Amino acid sequence: MPLCCLHSNSPDCTIALARDLAAHLRPGMALALTGELGSGKTLFVKGLAKGLGHPDVVVSPSFTLINEYDSPGRTPLYHCDWYRLTSSQECEALGFSDYLGGDGVIVVEWADRVPEVLPAGHLSIHFKAAGPDERVLEISASGDLYSQLLEEWKTCSR
Repeated sequence: MPLCCLHSNSPDCTIALARDLAAHLRPGMALALTGELGSGKTLFVKGLAKGLGHPDVVVSPSFTLINEYDSPGRTPLYHCDWYRLTSSQECEALGFSDYLGGDGVIVVEWADRVPEVLPAGHLSIHFKAAGPDERVLEISASGDLYSQLLEEWKTCSR
């Protein structure tokens, strides 16, 4: 059950929400993104990257599965796409656990494909289309650190 919902009425608003969140992220944090194809997950990651100081290079990592953005931003961003994955063994073969708790922020699109490998503490964001450009972001937090993060983000996103 989501702890809160944020609304976006445009792609620019979705990017702005992500940039706001990025200001509160620290190395080692994990985000799990879910939602239908085209619901705004990759657009949101673009906003996170901008907020972390990375240039406009974010693309869906559907074929590379993990993209690393580590320069020139303030914190590395590791962007995973699990759309094609079906098992925890596939995640482990990619070296996913090597990224957890490390020097950067890890964001997983299609996190519901292999949820058992997500860290116990993480922020979950489910994207729902509410119109051609409108989105509802249903957000929940696992762990005290992420509950605090969510409260900080909600406060600045109003």
